[in-house]
Amino acid sequence: MAEPVELPNRIGILPFRNKVLLPGAIIRIRCTSPSSVKLVEQELWQREEKGLIGILPVRDAAETLSVGSVLTQGTDLGDRSSKTVSDSHKLDGKSQQEPIHWHTRGVAARALHLSRGVEKPSGRVTYTVVLEGLCRFSVQELNMKGAYSTARISPLDMTKAEMERVEQDPDFITLSRQFKVTAMELISVLEQKQKTGGRTKILLETVPLHKLADIFVASFEISFEEQLSMLDSVDVKVRLSKATELVDRHLQSIRVAEKITKKVEGQLSKSQKEYLLRQQMRAIKEELGDNDDEDDDVAGLERKMQAAGMPPNVWKHAQRELRRLKKMQPQQPGYNSSRVYLELLADLPWQTTSEEVELDLKAAKERLDSDHYGLEKVKQRIIEYLAVRKLKPDARGPVLCFVGPPGVGKTSLASSIAAALGRKFVRISLGGVKDEADVRGHRRTYIGSMPGRLIDGLKKVAVCNPVMLLDEIDKTGSDVRGDPASALLEVLDPEQNKTFNDHYLNVPFDLSKVIFVATANRAQPIPPPLLDRMEVIELPGYTPEEKLKIAMRHLIPRVLNQHGLNSEFLKIPEAMVKLIIQRYTREAGVRNLERNLAALARAAAVRVAEREHTVPLNKDVHQISSPLLESRLAEGGTDVEMEVISMDVNNHELSSSSSFRVMSPLVVDEDMLEKVLGPPKFDDKEMAERVSTPGVSIGLVWTSFGGEVQFVEATSMVGKGDLHLTGQLGDVIKESAQIALTWVRARAAELNLASAEENNLLERRDVHIHFPAGAVPKDGPSAGVTLVTSLVSLFSRKRVRSDTAMTGEITLRGLVLPVGGVKDKVLAAHRYGLKRVILPERNLKDLVEVPAAVLGSMEILLAKRMEDVLEHAFEGGCPWRQHSRL
Repeated sequence: MAEPVELPNRIGILPFRNKVLLPGAIIRIRCTSPSSVKLVEQELWQREEKGLIGILPVRDAAETLSVGSVLTQGTDLGDRSSKTVSDSHKLDGKSQQEPIHWHTRGVAARALHLSRGVEKPSGRVTYTVVLEGLCRFSVQELNMKGAYSTARISPLDMTKAEMERVEQDPDFITLSRQFKVTAMELISVLEQKQKTGGRTKILLETVPLHKLADIFVASFEISFEEQLSMLDSVDVKVRLSKATELVDRHLQSIRVAEKITKKVEGQLSKSQKEYLLRQQMRAIKEELGDNDDEDDDVAGLERKMQAAGMPPNVWKHAQRELRRLKKMQPQQPGYNSSRVYLELLADLPWQTTSEEVELDLKAAKERLDSDHYGLEKVKQRIIEYLAVRKLKPDARGPVLCFVGPPGVGKTSLASSIAAALGRKFVRISLGGVKDEADVRGHRRTYIGSMPGRLIDGLKKVAVCNPVMLLDEIDKTGSDVRGDPASALLEVLDPEQNKTFNDHYLNVPFDLSKVIFVATANRAQPIPPPLLDRMEVIELPGYTPEEKLKIAMRHLIPRVLNQHGLNSEFLKIPEAMVKLIIQRYTREAGVRNLERNLAALARAAAVRVAEREHTVPLNKDVHQISSPLLESRLAEGGTDVEMEVISMDVNNHELSSSSSFRVMSPLVVDEDMLEKVLGPPKFDDKEMAERVSTPGVSIGLVWTSFGGEVQFVEATSMVGKGDLHLTGQLGDVIKESAQIALTWVRARAAELNLASAEENNLLERRDVHIHFPAGAVPKDGPSAGVTLVTSLVSLFSRKRVRSDTAMTGEITLRGLVLPVGGVKDKVLAAHRYGLKRVILPERNLKDLVEVPAAVLGSMEILLAKRMEDVLEHAFEGGCPWRQHSRL
């Protein structure tokens, strides 16, 4: 047994953060703090023969501790296991104070190796010391005043005589045996894993057990608190007990890890075994001729792929993917993705087509007329398209793009084309699509990849020649994920869509048999290359007469059917429909009209549900007593309809639908309209009221919802000659306002708006031009004539005619330039009840598209110069001789 180590009375202290050195253990530390460096240089570097140093555990502080730490007052090192010292030092140039928790027990260590690092430019030196723990000691007094910490200590290890007495203790003998057994088990396990158990067995036989306990525990990964507990175990029996517990815990963790490893390896070997058995079973069935492929999913998938009619190049690719799938196990990560991909290839209609019926143009025209009222030009273009398809079924017809405001029947026209051709119809919504992958699909390398919307739509309809509607093609966007509109260039080009490549499929698919139809509210947002691949067919709004016909033929029957009613419960006279169109809707389409009709139907449904009483008749009519009939008649009053029900000779039970209906149909009148729909939103007096004062003119504008009427108001006030514009206007319309004001000021004398003495029309005056409905953005080059008319009206103090609207752009020389959207603007003026419309002379050709009924009810006035507009806009002609001093 080794003799106890003799220690000097005072020993240098090296604090060590969150780590404990136990006797017999070897540890490597880096000394960076000034106090640690001084201690190494004075006690170890120059006098290595005195290589003894004390190690004290320290927690909750940095390893770099400065000189000058002061022991906290009022502490008793002999009573507590750890004490707190205030450490005042500078870190990163800032003065900080933080408490340092010292431990009162430490380990004396011998320096086995010492190396000095390279001195940094700041003069800082780092030392690396390899220390071997020798014995425990207890701190009696800590001195912090020197260059490094020193302490008066006393050894804690037992002497040789004391140790011999302890070894005779039965409890110690029992603990020693238990520790040896546990340690041998651990050594055996480690020897099997690492083949390094020989030297450890020699230690177990030669080193005393109380020291061996420290050596074993020091080699484990245990918590700081457990290390401190082991350091404080001065009693060898307590030390052996704790060491046995820690060694046993480490042994159990190793066994659990081995068990998990064996289990995983067993599962892998099990899957390999199942694969071999499955291959042997398949070979045995083939030899016996009893190969049941009905239950084999992969075989069923292979037969399905063979029946799909893939092109040769696609079939070759599918076979390669199928062979790869057969070699995989269902548990493998890529199995499901490969299987889903092959199922998609098998489900796609590579050659499956819907047989087209014998195309009857007369029947197709009758169907279009029954489904859609008006739209004669559009329907004629569809008939021409169908006629070409009849003469040459494989003709590559143009891609029709229906452009118009919402609610005019763009989507239903596409479905009518599909019905006329006898093909299936699939709708692809592109509104809000910003990812190119929605069109082309995701690549299979990504998690959650899927095909594009086109391939997915073809899979759903299961034919390769449907009528595919690309709805809201003007609502696509672009961002970092790509531009869907650019991906559609290949789709809509008949020279390219034969080999459309979806990223998910990664094989070409023929889209040339698909009939594409697109819809949009506006043509401007569509990129020019994509617009060039389509034939634009504009659908304007409906006239009030057309809305009336559509409501009576289509909307009212559909609304009644959707609400469980019929004409026996609700009747909406034609006059009431006219009032709804005039007073409650001024849109280009018919959706708001259908909503108002649905509101009337809901009101009627409430009345029917509350007041409808039916009395079913059974085979015994006499069971209905006369008081019951009298009460039914009394409730109905005079609005009673008697239904005569015949009885057969066999007196069988009548149908449950036979009943007395004690209720008259509800006829909509003006009172019901105002009660259900509220006060009228529009009236005929609006135009006269808005244009009742000078400075107000009526313009016509085009929006994505069709044509609209736009008022322009101008006024003047005392100022500096500035022009103010409001109404959320764009740059183009602001420039039009500036041009209009310049033209009026230049022609002020000719128009008699100012005398010859008044050179400046706006001297000491500001002009404010406002476009009402300020929450709606406004822009476009079609408000020039309206602005000039408003300014002339303001300066001349003469009102503009309330039945006249206008549109057009002007130049600085007063020429009236043509504008677009003439048809929508004229229809908007007609909806608002205006009788006169002033148009640029060069827009005369656009009036061909306006319905004849609208042109017959309105006066179209053409203008070549701005003077012509003013001549038509004012009652009695242009105010040539009107004089105004503002």
